[in-house]
Amino acid sequence: MKLVMATANLTVKGGAERILLKIAQHYDAKIYVGEYAPEMTFPEFGELDVETINRGMLLKALPYGRAAQGLSYGIGFLNFKLQEDYDVLNAHIAPSHWIRRNNERVLWYCHTPLREVWDLYEQRMMLKRAWQKPIHALGATAIRRIDKAIVDDIEFIYANSENTRSRIMEFFGRKDVEVLGGGIDYELYNDEGDGRYFFYPSRFSPNKRQDYVIRAFEIFKKRTKKSYRLVLAGATSRDKAHRAYKEGIRKMAAKAGDVLIIDDPTDERMRDLFAECTAVMYAPINEDYGLVPLEGMASRKPVISVNEGEPRFTILDGKTGLLVNSEEEMADRMLYISEHKSVAKQMGKSGYDRVKKNYSWDMFFSRFDERVAKIAKMR
Repeated sequence: MKLVMATANLTVKGGAERILLKIAQHYDAKIYVGEYAPEMTFPEFGELDVETINRGMLLKALPYGRAAQGLSYGIGFLNFKLQEDYDVLNAHIAPSHWIRRNNERVLWYCHTPLREVWDLYEQRMMLKRAWQKPIHALGATAIRRIDKAIVDDIEFIYANSENTRSRIMEFFGRKDVEVLGGGIDYELYNDEGDGRYFFYPSRFSPNKRQDYVIRAFEIFKKRTKKSYRLVLAGATSRDKAHRAYKEGIRKMAAKAGDVLIIDDPTDERMRDLFAECTAVMYAPINEDYGLVPLEGMASRKPVISVNEGEPRFTILDGKTGLLVNSEEEMADRMLYISEHKSVAKQMGKSGYDRVKKNYSWDMFFSRFDERVAKIAKMR
């Protein structure tokens, strides 16, 4: 079975990129990408056939930023026609699914629809200057029209989570979407005890809200007599807004004290940090899926997460972790976990059992392979 893949970019080490990598390795698939930065994403992509699509000189000359790059990727995939033979075309990070315009037999593994023009549209609009608002509104309207027309034609869609599935149903009216969460190599993770630190691993971005966790940690520090640290670890994309946010986090961390920032750790280093933490923290805005809670559970650690997005489904509140609705409540749960070691240990065990039972790669590919075979028969 010849699978060819498409994705908007490979410029960070994130959950979506890890799932894409696993599928590419499984099929030895060629990957077409809008932007590829080998030094910033998983090095294993260097062992695969990755080709950057031609987006044209004008598009490449656009200033670097979310809107400009999204437009650049979108037009590139919209005009792209595969010249090679294939059985199934597997699209990933939006707008790579726009490749469907000139190509058939597309299986879209949707990590999320284009959030800038769909669920985060109002939020992004509030951040625009007055003269930018009408331009953003017109652009978003045009993109939604294109997006809707293309999604209507896609042969099949897997959503990475219930949260993403609900967005697809709401924005595109596709009721045939199935949920298939990414797997995890749970056997690689270990519990090496309590190193007296809370750990938040995620790329640095306003959507990930490291500032939320720092504020919760500051409240926690005022309520405990014990010495704890907060460790933040992850990569940062080239996006100017993300880099500016990262600098703001550095200043917050310095002011708060006892906050360690680790830039772009290796996979091995990341697993070591999971293994020795007190608990894993998670605070993104309405997260599409999120591998971090699963990695925390695989490491037999309790996960303290905001009560929104997909963590509401992956975390069993009170059994494998704790869901919170405010920074104050997050601080309370940090204090509770730090004072109830036996509870933390039981949550960790329950989390590991849940991951092993429900999130293995064998389970993932048993369903994914079956769907690929069905789509291939549409030739």
